[in-house]
Amino acid sequence: MTELTFTCTGVRADRYAAGPTLVFRLRVGTPGDEPVHALALRCQIRIEPARRGYDRAERDGLVDLFGEPSRWGSTLQPVQFAQVPLMVPGFTRETETDLAVPCTYDMDIAATRYLAALDGGEVPLLMLFSGTAFTGTGGFRVEPVPWDREAAFRMPVATWREMVEQHFPGCGWIRLPRDTMDALLAHRSRRALPSWEATVRDLLARAAPGPALTSTTGRTAP
Repeated sequence: MTELTFTCTGVRADRYAAGPTLVFRLRVGTPGDEPVHALALRCQIRIEPARRGYDRAERDGLVDLFGEPSRWGSTLQPVQFAQVPLMVPGFTRETETDLAVPCTYDMDIAATRYLAALDGGEVPLLMLFSGTAFTGTGGFRVEPVPWDREAAFRMPVATWREMVEQHFPGCGWIRLPRDTMDALLAHRSRRALPSWEATVRDLLARAAPGPALTSTTGRTAP
């Protein structure tokens, strides 16, 4: 069986993608000269939160995900980040390729909530590889990629924030049930509000009377 090795050498935000996308640079190698005709891989990426420290603000932001910090010894478990396929073209000894990972800013997703709570530093990731290798000299052989193939990588939080800002500059994103959206639309129409932001701010002002809320456009909610 071909002994494949995997190393992640970097990551960047894809500024030309239609949606939020991170591109990881992978180095794939074998110890001998037998050619690898192709690799059909499945890559699972996990966040390993126990492998970094957190300041007070970050701990406060992660309470809803992991509970009180006093319980983190048992609750700080790996978080699923992505699972993506990858085809690697043929090579001998070593090659490098890009792994494109579509992301989301949906705050209902645990990985997004985790990343949004971080002020800086790095995100400890573990990449797990499996799939099929097509190898052989003077012939063609099909072999499985062993399940224990993995690569650790520490992704800068700044890279994730750069990706988010490219697609959601200065904004957040939440998912709502259709009936809730219908109710919001009805309220917006009744009040002749110019945007969804104005709609939400109007509701907040009515729920908690106090100083007027100022929108990002400088307007004051009526």
